[in-house]
Amino acid sequence: MAKFYITTPIYYVNGLPHIGAAYTSIAADVLARYHRARGDDVHFLMGTDENAQKNVEAALKSIPSPQSSPEGVEDGPSERRPRGGKGEGETQEIVQKYVDAMAAKWQETWDELGLTNDDFIRTTEPRHIKYVEKFWRKVEAKGDIYKSVYEGLYCTGCEAYKTESELIDGKCPDHMRVPKKLSEENYFFRLSRYRDALLKHIDEHPEFIQPEARRNEIVAYIRDHAVDFSISRKNLEWGIAVPGDPAQTIYVWFDALLNYISAVTPSPGFQPSSPSGRGEGEGWWPADLHLVGKDIIKFHCAYWPAMLMSAGLPLPRTVFAHGFFTVDGQKMSKTLGNVIDPVALARKYGNDVLRYYLLRDFAFGEDGDFSEVRLRARYNGELANGLGNLVARVLTMVEKYADGVIHNPTQPPLILRGGDRLVPPLKVRGGEGELWSQYESYIAHYQLDRALDTVWQYMSELDRYIDETQPWQLAKSGKERLFAVLYTLAEGLRHIAWMLIPFMPETARNIFDQLGLGTAEVKKSFKDAQKWGGLKSGVKIERGDSLFPRLA
Repeated sequence: MAKFYITTPIYYVNGLPHIGAAYTSIAADVLARYHRARGDDVHFLMGTDENAQKNVEAALKSIPSPQSSPEGVEDGPSERRPRGGKGEGETQEIVQKYVDAMAAKWQETWDELGLTNDDFIRTTEPRHIKYVEKFWRKVEAKGDIYKSVYEGLYCTGCEAYKTESELIDGKCPDHMRVPKKLSEENYFFRLSRYRDALLKHIDEHPEFIQPEARRNEIVAYIRDHAVDFSISRKNLEWGIAVPGDPAQTIYVWFDALLNYISAVTPSPGFQPSSPSGRGEGEGWWPADLHLVGKDIIKFHCAYWPAMLMSAGLPLPRTVFAHGFFTVDGQKMSKTLGNVIDPVALARKYGNDVLRYYLLRDFAFGEDGDFSEVRLRARYNGELANGLGNLVARVLTMVEKYADGVIHNPTQPPLILRGGDRLVPPLKVRGGEGELWSQYESYIAHYQLDRALDTVWQYMSELDRYIDETQPWQLAKSGKERLFAVLYTLAEGLRHIAWMLIPFMPETARNIFDQLGLGTAEVKKSFKDAQKWGGLKSGVKIERGDSLFPRLA
């Protein structure tokens, strides 16, 4: 059994989840579900990044006075005191309660969206803090951490230092604010020591950074701009203390990236699921896929692999960076009031509709524009008139012409095209045809939109098959050919449902139910499901309500 370890970024908790975070997380869930259906041993990790200064700022802004609790946070002592030797001041109590409450809201959001993550890590958890301290000492012993004075421009929104070349009109392009000028004595990581090794790894492993445009960006950054970077801040009240130097706090990115290993490394009271391993990563590391936004590729594709090289650990197989969202052509902004709440959308249209739209409307990996108008158009055109109509059309004919019973034909399912010339009707026969190979190839290359396009092209073939065979005419002349055609259509729906399992799991189960298959069908693997002939003779269909009633 192959293992598949997939991660999302761990999200800051200084605000509630928005559609951009949901996009990354839903895409990861699609891939996790796909690999589970293939029979792989999957570990899907999500979490929250809680040691950032922006979380401190949000916590302090959320209360009218230091004595009050943040909105939605109950009074009383926190069960977690993860500061590892830092001060026990009032600010820490406020921030701890805030991140506890916000982390819970993030978890509730992912639960409501039906995500199937196997673990949810918080960077304030003892298991993470202990691993960060262990990792720091290992890199320090390697000689890759040293102390020096740093002067630079720091963007609190990015939690990162910026070079002049990265600014536009003197401002951070992502947060449109002027970075602060900082000068303080910090600890540094020797990134420059790993410049050649990083470039060599990227050259020898083209799958390491995807898409290609992001790989080119990182190569240029490492080659021309990668220098040692500060990995601590001085006199902060929140964060993980530098081992042996409590006046310094570990830089949030140096801390946060380690969640990908700390989450799968055994600790007291926590044992990761299979595969069993021996020590760091417990058999899961290296990750097969880090799914991230393109704004954090420098951290994941330059800082992170160099840190791993220093610690003597293997690098993740692939980092895939997707693009940014705009909303109706405008950047998402609280000021503009166009930040989209994914839970509200899911409650309005359904989880499957949201999943379908986000992964269908633009190429995965590229920038995209969210539009509820286009969501509704795709719902009516591709879900209601497309998938929903096809399922209803086929099952209605099975009811009308075969008393609602599937008859496995004695002759191969063939399509009549002009006269008596018979040709094979479908690409999926035998599970070795073009349709399934295309579908799986697209998912393997993270072309999720094209995988869905393959399914919808197949649906169009089934619609043409109905028009060309005309079951209503075959019903007048004999049952053998009619049953062959109806079986071909119903079996085609079974294959469609299987291809939709990762993308639209509720819809897939609904189709299985209407085909009379029920829960037994989903216990199969993708390999078995691809074989033609999964529908057995004598199965009684159970046609239900329309999958997607048209929107007014």
